[in-house]
Amino acid sequence: MYKSVIAEMKNHMEKSVEDLRKEYQRIRTGRASTSLLDEVKVDYYGNPSSLSQVATLAVPEPRTITITPWEPKMIGPIEKAILNANLGLTPGNDGKLIRLNLPPLTEERRKEIVKGMKKMDEDHKVAVRNIRRKAIDDLKKQEKDKTITEDELKKAEKEVQTVTDSIIAKLDEILAHKEKEVMEV
Repeated sequence: MYKSVIAEMKNHMEKSVEDLRKEYQRIRTGRASTSLLDEVKVDYYGNPSSLSQVATLAVPEPRTITITPWEPKMIGPIEKAILNANLGLTPGNDGKLIRLNLPPLTEERRKEIVKGMKKMDEDHKVAVRNIRRKAIDDLKKQEKDKTITEDELKKAEKEVQTVTDSIIAKLDEILAHKEKEVMEV
């Protein structure tokens, strides 16, 4: 009976890990990445659409992203959407495609980014701990309702702690990898 509680807890914790990975993908490092533009919405005939649905994104050089709209008249709305997204990037176009040049990050800016990443990491650790607390409360309720024994409760609590420790280690590993990537000059 307690295995389902642990499986559900593990599933929620894995979602937290995936969420952190997705948040880190949107963080600007020294290299260009089309994932920087994932959250940019373009007004496409009155409908907010993601940039990848109205244009082709490419990274021809380490510090350049090119955006080739499928319709040339979309250049203006795409540029406007990029400026409104507050990415710190200024689009330039040649009539057919838009170029985004990523300036190199200063040491101070890199440290600010790492500080923000550590905050995100801590927020996700808190979420994982809350998931652990809920799982332990569910197990204690099962023990109180006599659906599991006291020994099973102790065994399940140890398993919950083991899973939690492994997830937190995974979050730390993701942070360390991304921090190294951001601090790389």
